[in-house]
Amino acid sequence: QVQLVESGGGLVQAGGSLRLSCAASGRTFSSSAMGWFRQAPGKEREFVATLSGGGGSITYYADSVKGRFTISGDNAKNTVYLQMNSLKPEDTAVYYCAARSSVLVRVDNRDYDYWGQGTQVTVSS
Repeated sequence: QVQLVESGGGLVQAGGSLRLSCAASGRTFSSSAMGWFRQAPGKEREFVATLSGGGGSITYYADSVKGRFTISGDNAKNTVYLQMNSLKPEDTAVYYCAARSSVLVRVDNRDYDYWGQGTQVTVSS
């Protein structure tokens, strides 16, 4: 079984930055593609970013965050990160990290098997 523990959420002004972290246990980061998703109140969970596993470096981003957000991983710490720059009020949501049982990247939440508890990100205007 895989457990994912997120941290780094908080309140930030528009234009500011936050870095989210997700520490994984029970399975190595390198064996799993990782993803970040977000969900605002009253809205469906949406894809944000993904990073391939197995030592690869394939990334893919939602159009809404491309150029502003960066997903990365630290194998030694078994941790995945989401660096968020130039934050906008519309980025406000609960952010979830997720892990697949495969190294291949996917953008649909149905393709992810393990989920963190979520961390709140609030961007004020």
